[in-house]
Amino acid sequence: MRLKLVSALLWGVTLALPGPAFAAEEKAAEPTKAEAGGSKSKHWAYQPLKSPEAPAVKNQDWVRTPIDAFVLAPLEAKELAPSPEIERAAFIRRATLDAWGVIPTPEEVEAFVNDTSDNAYEKLADRLLASPKYGERQARRWLDLARYADSSGFTNDENRDNMWRYRDYVVKSFNDDKPYAQFVQEQLAGDEIYPGNTDALIATGFIRSYPDDSNSRDLVQKKFQNQTDITDTVGEVFLAQTVGCARCHNHKFDKISMKEYYQLQSFFANVNAVDKIPVPVKGETEQEWEKANAKWEEAVKEIKAKRQALIDPVKDKARKYNYERFSLATQAALNKPERQWTPEDRWINHRYDSNENEAAAALAFYKDNSAKGAYSYDPSYQKKAEEFNEINKELKKWEKLKPVKGSVYISAVSELGHPQQPPTHVRFAGQFDKPLEEVQPGFPAAISSEQPDIKPTAVSSGRRAALAKWIASPTNPLTARVFVNRVWGQYFGKGIVETVSDFGKAGTKPTNPELLDYLASNFIQQNWSVKKLHKEILLSSVYRQDSKPREDVAKADPDNKLLAVFPRQRLEAEQIRDSLLVASAKLEDSVGGPPVFPEVPKGLNAGDKWPVDKTAKETNRRSLYVFTKRSVPYPMLDTFDMASAQQVHSKRDVTTTPLQSLALFNSDTVFGWSQALAGRVINEAGADESDQLERLYQILFARSPTDAEKETLEGFLAEQEKVIKQKVAEGKFTASVPVGVKDAEKLDPVRSSAFVDLVHAVANSNEFVYRF
Repeated sequence: MRLKLVSALLWGVTLALPGPAFAAEEKAAEPTKAEAGGSKSKHWAYQPLKSPEAPAVKNQDWVRTPIDAFVLAPLEAKELAPSPEIERAAFIRRATLDAWGVIPTPEEVEAFVNDTSDNAYEKLADRLLASPKYGERQARRWLDLARYADSSGFTNDENRDNMWRYRDYVVKSFNDDKPYAQFVQEQLAGDEIYPGNTDALIATGFIRSYPDDSNSRDLVQKKFQNQTDITDTVGEVFLAQTVGCARCHNHKFDKISMKEYYQLQSFFANVNAVDKIPVPVKGETEQEWEKANAKWEEAVKEIKAKRQALIDPVKDKARKYNYERFSLATQAALNKPERQWTPEDRWINHRYDSNENEAAAALAFYKDNSAKGAYSYDPSYQKKAEEFNEINKELKKWEKLKPVKGSVYISAVSELGHPQQPPTHVRFAGQFDKPLEEVQPGFPAAISSEQPDIKPTAVSSGRRAALAKWIASPTNPLTARVFVNRVWGQYFGKGIVETVSDFGKAGTKPTNPELLDYLASNFIQQNWSVKKLHKEILLSSVYRQDSKPREDVAKADPDNKLLAVFPRQRLEAEQIRDSLLVASAKLEDSVGGPPVFPEVPKGLNAGDKWPVDKTAKETNRRSLYVFTKRSVPYPMLDTFDMASAQQVHSKRDVTTTPLQSLALFNSDTVFGWSQALAGRVINEAGADESDQLERLYQILFARSPTDAEKETLEGFLAEQEKVIKQKVAEGKFTASVPVGVKDAEKLDPVRSSAFVDLVHAVANSNEFVYRF
């Protein structure tokens, strides 16, 4: 039984082969308009990058980095002063949540507060950026954009056992401070640009991450749908262009025509998803998977042999019978001899082979032809179909032995060893089966008049490499602007361009265009270093400001676009869960590896789609590693607006609903963490209750409770003790005591149970789920 609490306390392992170092010539000076391809549009986003000088300001003492001058100049023009500097303890909580995605420990807070050296803030920034937690936090942001998931989506929503390798690639890239331009190139064309590099191959999981319906019966249409998803994603993520609006007609707002859309799509005309690429070097994860799989294979060897004996006599017939379930255009490709395949036929046959299930096809053939009236009626098939079903039931009994996660394969994309491309056509009204004129690869003329430099190889078209190099070029007017704007939005709640994935005319204009261009040009000059970009923001005065509301700012700048006040933010779903784990000392902070399945509410009824892990070592890992099932989002994260994996998720929604409070308050998992936190507090603070309240606040909020708060907490504790004592006496309640206490026998079970309820309430407070 869970007691109601006082409402005042409630808140209403990457496998890598060394690749070539990133080309030094990518680091370039400010491009000229001619070098940028001579943009034909006057729209601000398509203009060549400038390297603006920091503006002159009156309050020079406030300027710690050039960023500050760009922010301060508009404030002084409005006769506004920036806010005072926030207290150190609050600053480290803010910075740790932003850079790591979790709260700091009291020891980390104390060390920073007491560091009187001139470079205390710089040492903090360096420590935050050097931690593996930094890469995990940044990876979560990027995976939102990559529509990353561990399953395929649609009706069947099969698991994608290899996709975690792409997630780990992203984590490692941020932790290694891989130049962003190289990061872009590897994800779009790693197989073409860096052949033989395992990391670069895994990076193409960015393209492979599209949702997919394995049961699609029109593979010609499916090819078009997949290319459309890839094209739209690349346009939004790297260029902040809503190119998808031009698929059915010329873009209504931006100078992107239908023809240009399909020219962009043609870069991906020969992309094939490949999910069975053997891992070249098998580590512990792969060896464990092989061991478990071998055990399962041995257990079901005879059963599978029986089933195969039923498949073999009708294998060819069943395959042809299965073909008849597909569209006529798909059947035409499937029935062609391989020597006659066109590039599109090759894609269709590869796609079919990747998803073919011999057993399912044979069973369907037996069943469908065992009834009178079937076109190839055979009465013996009924018995064989029944035998098939019995074998499958027997096989299912051994399912628990089968490894549910991990693999020995890589999921990536390739062009199947062929440079020849299927033609790309403009499609009438965006309909896949109504081709018009054929087009060749090209870039939107409004952005650049450059022509793709396509260099085919013996095994690939070279098209994606050409696109990747153009996107990652220092002369591209969008790429650096788009990325630095995303990072700025991460720290300040909104981008300088608020519509972070739409730099077109329908998007918002930059609130501080000079600052945007400074950040972007400096980013390129710093060899696309993401860590240096983060560090400059962390060390700026604008980032150190207090978040307390101000009347003068509310009148002069009601939306706080000029940043005279630091914007408060509700924590993201992962930050809330992970910080609760940190507070309770339960977080398992190992990096990388297959995803995990934490405990879910009993009413979820997810069946075998959510096989809960057994050990805390798995269930208490960071939310980044929780299995992303497209059809079954993890409830705790879903309640707090986790990213949808169905498409590019540019910015987290921030909703405030009673369900969020109730989800945390009534969660057995969260209550268990509260018991562990209560035990931690008692162990660290000792028996004195005043010291315990002090320690609790230091852990959760990086501050001490005020006298008024202490009085409220002590009053709650006394009242809750009376309630629990009465319930226990009536036999209606079992005391939930702190867990992990060293001298547990000395605890008063009633008083300590009241303390658990207090801890649970405070951990569910508004202050905990906000970053100030």
